[in-house]
Amino acid sequence: MSHAMRSISGYAGSAMMNWARGLSRFTGRLTLGLLVIKAFADAPPAPAFTNAAARAERLFREAAAAFERAPSNVTAAWQLGRASFDRAEFARDDAERADIARRGIAACRAALALDTNVAAVPYYLGMNLGQLARTKSLGALRLVTEMEGLFERARQLDEHFDRAGPDRNLGLLYLEAPGWPVSIGHRGKARKHLSRAVELAPGYPENRLNLLEARVRWGEANLDSEFKQLAELWPKARECLTGEEWAAAWMDWNRRWRELQAKVAQRFD
Repeated sequence: MSHAMRSISGYAGSAMMNWARGLSRFTGRLTLGLLVIKAFADAPPAPAFTNAAARAERLFREAAAAFERAPSNVTAAWQLGRASFDRAEFARDDAERADIARRGIAACRAALALDTNVAAVPYYLGMNLGQLARTKSLGALRLVTEMEGLFERARQLDEHFDRAGPDRNLGLLYLEAPGWPVSIGHRGKARKHLSRAVELAPGYPENRLNLLEARVRWGEANLDSEFKQLAELWPKARECLTGEEWAAAWMDWNRRWRELQAKVAQRFD
């Protein structure tokens, strides 16, 4: 491999792994990757990590057992895909992460062979491919096009699934992936899908945060209206999204919201 190709593949692999790590916060569920990578300063005490890991392990085992009892049940298959993605966030290393992700991938591929019209199947297949991408460098590029197609298929089947999850994932994929000629990264497509996620699920903080973060990253001005809308949403979302499964999401959202406010304030210093 030439020096230039090594440089491209190294950049591509790094960018794709960053995107896949970011995937842990796309779903708004309790994940170790989110806690460790995105919110170290706000990390909860050790029991919270232990509880989150135990919960993910328990749900993974339950889903695996349910799928083993009914391997031709499409719902059991995609639920194993979802549990695999969450459990992979607590993997000790890349080998374990890849092994768990492959469990979810296999289950979702089996379901896809049975029924091509259930949005959750391509959605969680794409999510687990994202986990697998985290363990690869150049190999991640081979997966990204398939992920794009899977999220697009999920969007066609049910764009509201997982609070506009298909558009959210597509938007973040286009935002974080390397651009042409390395991969599919594209600002226009990122804007389109992140905006659509907000349109479909405007009350979900993750969707508004993603779009606002992207626009701040792009150096856009005149964001007062968007900041005001998010500020008004905050207490309402707090009332609706409660309980154990949302604890880490709120920790992440609060931190990101503070960072966004700080970044915008710096522009006027």
